Amino acid sequence: MRESKVIVDRRFTIGETDKRLFGAFIEHLGRCVYGGIYEPGHKTADSNGFRQDVMDLVRELAPTIMRYPGGNFVSGYNWEDGVGPMETRPARLDYAWLSTEPNTFGTNEFIDWCKMAGIEPMLAINLGTRGAKEAGEFIEYCNHPGGTALSDLRRSHGWEQPHGVKFWCLGNEMDGPWQTGAKTADEYGRIAVESAKVMRWVDPSIELAVCGSSGRNMSTYGAWEDTVLQHSFDQVEWISLHTYLNNYADDTAAFLASPDLMDSFIEEVVAIADAVAARRRSTKRIMLSFDEWNVWYRTRRKTGNRTRPGWPVAPPILEEIYNMEDALTFGGACISLLNHADRVKAASLAQLVNVIAPIMTETGGDAWRQTIFWPFAQISNHGRGTVLRTIVESDTYNTAYFDPRGPNDSAIPLPAVPYLKLAAIHTAEGVSLFALNRDLTQPLRMNAELSGFGKLRLTEAQTLHDPDLKATNTQDAPDRIAPTPLQGVSIEGSTLTAELPAASWTMLRLGKA
Repeated sequence: MRESKVIVDRRFTIGETDKRLFGAFIEHLGRCVYGGIYEPGHKTADSNGFRQDVMDLVRELAPTIMRYPGGNFVSGYNWEDGVGPMETRPARLDYAWLSTEPNTFGTNEFIDWCKMAGIEPMLAINLGTRGAKEAGEFIEYCNHPGGTALSDLRRSHGWEQPHGVKFWCLGNEMDGPWQTGAKTADEYGRIAVESAKVMRWVDPSIELAVCGSSGRNMSTYGAWEDTVLQHSFDQVEWISLHTYLNNYADDTAAFLASPDLMDSFIEEVVAIADAVAARRRSTKRIMLSFDEWNVWYRTRRKTGNRTRPGWPVAPPILEEIYNMEDALTFGGACISLLNHADRVKAASLAQLVNVIAPIMTETGGDAWRQTIFWPFAQISNHGRGTVLRTIVESDTYNTAYFDPRGPNDSAIPLPAVPYLKLAAIHTAEGVSLFALNRDLTQPLRMNAELSGFGKLRLTEAQTLHDPDLKATNTQDAPDRIAPTPLQGVSIEGSTLTAELPAASWTMLRLGKA
């Protein structure tokens, strides 16, 4: 058994977790909306067409903010198509996913869904095929109280009160050649700042996120952030980051190490943003919105899975089936987000239902939890508080992470990867620890010295572990992978000892004795 020593001191903090750190993402993509959150006629659907079996799982998952309507979809989207009487809404070709969008679910339905779920809405504007005028009109429709053509149009549609949406994204992945209306950094920076200016004229209370790189592996990475922020620094509060992890190389040890690249990504973007501030001699700090992150294989690289012939409505595309090792890497990504809570103040798990999602459904049938559901639900419900700066002494291993989307398909060296990856959260009630044991063959005994908390007692110990790392949850076996009680946890004085199974994700909760 491996040994690891940890020091957790109440006085050494990273920062407070913002409520928005525990967000998710709904896009008009495949069955995320239609057959996912929205399915009129389903046996659990309410009068709005919202599936209540999905709603129950969403409430259990406990996301706090929801990004909508894209994603790639937004860069060709006209928001006007999705409001007003459903029978008059036009069906459109969706260039992003080569599908047909019926527009029977739109902005107002999304706002109502968020209210029912108790989730803050985050809206993205189209800066691929549209610009400042349309951005101003969209926020006027949503947030202006009344007395103008667009605000009164909203009222005539049945939403008397303004939606009051505070968080807005200035486009999506505008650096990507796959994006409808992709732009250079200068082109995007200019349209972003002009759109931001108009949007703030309509509603000065909003917060705005500018697009960073759509991946750390983009050839323009770094220079893109610098240029875009040079344009938009004075108009925005946030810059976005996107990351998807995978095990294409079938190298589980490297896969479990890959969340450490998220740490590097975050720290590099922080450095770039602060360099832009330094050139201005500004004390303003741009916060990070990690508004797309997950494990994603592009459905095991079947490029035809992007769509189906004939421009179908809501085809079953990008429906990843997650296994045990995916849940472990996903848990490592959760730890990376928590451990940068000082600057990553918002994040959106991509996506919520069916499409690369923690929740799966059968159209007309059941809904169930995928393996990745569990780490997110645990951090969202029990990871809110003050993130502590832990000191971890752990054996390490060397590996290299291969991502075929990276430059020249080259592997990224990852030397000295600690077997133990850890986050610690302090609240008035006690301490929560989230631990990933990346050793594939040996359990790990974690000895943690807990200083400054007073006397603590163990209130909950749950682990996610299975000897078959390829095991999945299915409609027929929805609980094949689920947390189980962890044995062998003890507290003596200020020392916590826990034996973490090989290849496991663990949550430990400690309360005041």
